[in-house]
Amino acid sequence: MIGADGKQVGIVPIKKALEEAQKAGLDLVEIAPQAKPPVCKIMDFGKYTYEKSKKEKLSKKKQHTVVVKEIRMRPKTEAHDLEYKVKHARSFLMNKNKVKFTVHFRGRELAHKEFGEQLLQKVIEMLDDIAKVESGIKFEGRNMTMVMTLK
Repeated sequence: MIGADGKQVGIVPIKKALEEAQKAGLDLVEIAPQAKPPVCKIMDFGKYTYEKSKKEKLSKKKQHTVVVKEIRMRPKTEAHDLEYKVKHARSFLMNKNKVKFTVHFRGRELAHKEFGEQLLQKVIEMLDDIAKVESGIKFEGRNMTMVMTLK
């Protein structure tokens, strides 16, 4: 048991611990139930739960959820358009998001899948300084995709 002043009292029977908590006008709170013997502390339970919830909110605030941003292209996307899209991808990556590049094929373009692959290889080369390929180039239906993440 730990007393109201924060000093360790020692191993005390439950009845005696409850009596001491009532004398102090506080609650007996079980801090570590998995310990042998369990650790209890005399404190204000309302204050304890408030501070615990405050710590949880703070830790959630510091957490960053990873979002997958998608950039769509066509096999015949021109060089300037590609640079513009890569610039946006770079800003997404700097904000700690993942970027999914999708090359969409229409009609007879499906006969020349190598154009889409070359396009994605150019993207890999352009972002090589800050990003790495998380999942390689895959062909799914009419789309060729690849996911990149920050190094």
